[in-house]
Amino acid sequence: MTKDAPGGRGEAPGALDVDKLYAARLQAARARPYLASALFALHTVESRQVPTMSVDRYWRCYVSPAFVDRMPVEELAGVWVHEVSHLLRDHHGRSDRVAKERGLTGPGERLRMNIAADFEINDDVYGDGLARPTGAVDPEQLQLPPGQLMEDYLRQFRIVPRLREMAWLDCGSGADGLERGWELGPDGAHGLSEQERDAVRHRVAQGIKGRPGNAPEGWQRWAQEAFHPPQPWRELLGAAVRSAASGSGAGEDYTYGRPARRSVGVPGVVLPSLRRRPPRVSVVIDTSGSVSDAELGSALLEVAAISHAVGGRRDLVTVVPCDAAARVAHPLCRAEGIPLLGGGGTDLRAGFARALRTRPSPDVVVVLTDGQTPWPERRPACRTVVGLFPRSGGRWDEEDAEYVPDSPPAWARVVEIG
Repeated sequence: MTKDAPGGRGEAPGALDVDKLYAARLQAARARPYLASALFALHTVESRQVPTMSVDRYWRCYVSPAFVDRMPVEELAGVWVHEVSHLLRDHHGRSDRVAKERGLTGPGERLRMNIAADFEINDDVYGDGLARPTGAVDPEQLQLPPGQLMEDYLRQFRIVPRLREMAWLDCGSGADGLERGWELGPDGAHGLSEQERDAVRHRVAQGIKGRPGNAPEGWQRWAQEAFHPPQPWRELLGAAVRSAASGSGAGEDYTYGRPARRSVGVPGVVLPSLRRRPPRVSVVIDTSGSVSDAELGSALLEVAAISHAVGGRRDLVTVVPCDAAARVAHPLCRAEGIPLLGGGGTDLRAGFARALRTRPSPDVVVVLTDGQTPWPERRPACRTVVGLFPRSGGRWDEEDAEYVPDSPPAWARVVEIG
């Protein structure tokens, strides 16, 4: 983002010089070929309300005609790369998350996010054929180190009088998540859907990983994360357990302790109300030789997370260690002493059978495994959640190069762990 010249907002510019704008985009694509698919995915919108150039989260690029007239093509190419970098790095989504986590509200905090996002981009985006636009801000201006992320920079500065000269910065909601009055919004024309936006990011990441020597370290790190995005797997696992436990027919019972509302319509008759008791969960842990000690330790942490997901009732959770044979179903109140015995082959069908014989019977069966196991042919009477430990591609069995384990059955909710 670059600073508007004095009086820029008050000018009455002519029509947008589309040829110059697109020539700059072509120059940007030649300087950064791995960003070409993203640059050409942006839809330009002429706007006299925008001070310079900005983007929204739907991949529209709003352009001031006066700004394009003033900027050299070489610097305009740098602005193109800067704006598309906000979208590729998901600065709008990250800003929304950090605002929620840290309780940041108001346009002043969003300005800080815009500045911090610019710092993340500008410290390594220019040079090597891409001119630095006049007025581009960088972390050195605040005596901050380069190479950090937006979230890190946010912790290190506040909006103070000496930052008033940066108040003109406005890269749009694509940079800080706050919608502007000139933006077309989610229902406007020419916006990209969430699937289309993800597809663009994936293509750019493919280009960077295909020729890693051509991209700065920051972009290589981004591409690695784009291929393997960090997932809040513990939250996903807890949500899957809660969703399974709250399904139709799970944990339902009737009580006369609180009469049903329908009793009002039947004088002299007391009808019971439906009560949902806390769900019972049986956790089957794969203890075969293909599961590492670290993963077994992680499995016990997941058991604690599952207990939290069902309201902290440890008495409602049992643990079944299983390799080729299932053993005793241990109550979670003894979790610290649960022996995770095993080390042989894997057949979690025995674990399912043992878990389903637990009394009282479980409402949910959770299986923590690397997936190298046969699965039951029939769907259990209760809901099933499978937590899969990660495995890289390639050979699964050193003795059988053709072996590929069966995928979890379609009736199970699958969550990748780690």
